[in-house]
Amino acid sequence: MSNNQIDLGPLFSQVVKSLAQQQTQLNKADTQNHDHGDNMVEVFKLITQAVEQKQSSPQAAQLDYAAQLLSQKNSGSAQLYAKGLQQAARQFQGREIDPNNILQLIQLLMGGGQAQAPASAGSVSGAGALGSLLTQLAGGQTAASGADDDKINMQDLINAGLTYMNAKNQGATTGEALIKALVADSAMAPTPHRAQSSELVLKTLLDVVGNLSK
Repeated sequence: MSNNQIDLGPLFSQVVKSLAQQQTQLNKADTQNHDHGDNMVEVFKLITQAVEQKQSSPQAAQLDYAAQLLSQKNSGSAQLYAKGLQQAARQFQGREIDPNNILQLIQLLMGGGQAQAPASAGSVSGAGALGSLLTQLAGGQTAASGADDDKINMQDLINAGLTYMNAKNQGATTGEALIKALVADSAMAPTPHRAQSSELVLKTLLDVVGNLSK
């Protein structure tokens, strides 16, 4: 592992800790099965264990292995994250994950397998509002070229903007409002309890990214 390569095990283990702290609340938010918090803790424990088991393999192989394990789960959330991991495994084939492209991994993970425009190494894809807002929320920690702006779907950007404004009007901080806007532009948005857990996942990952940039 090079000096710049990010160890994925500790990255995802931080998400496990955050989800475990909110596990009961997430279960309550799931008005149908009352087990979403349990499922999410299991999902990210499995991801963490998978990448740690394949630590000596390329990171694309780590992500692919985690995706394979998740795809065997019946949970809808597990299936979405499996698709995101599968896409990330393809995107990172032949290259390592480092502070310059970690936001792309987050974008793909949260995308749940949604089609994304190809991204060059070291940049965040601008497909949808997610790529641009991720870079903004992380303080511009990765370099996104101006050409990426042309890839932004305007409807996605409008939807994210409306979500951001609504959150701000309800008293959310700028960071909280941006997180809500990012999740609103993701595959996790249609299900309220899944959106709630996704906000926590995204905030945790971005906190780690922010610390890496300091």
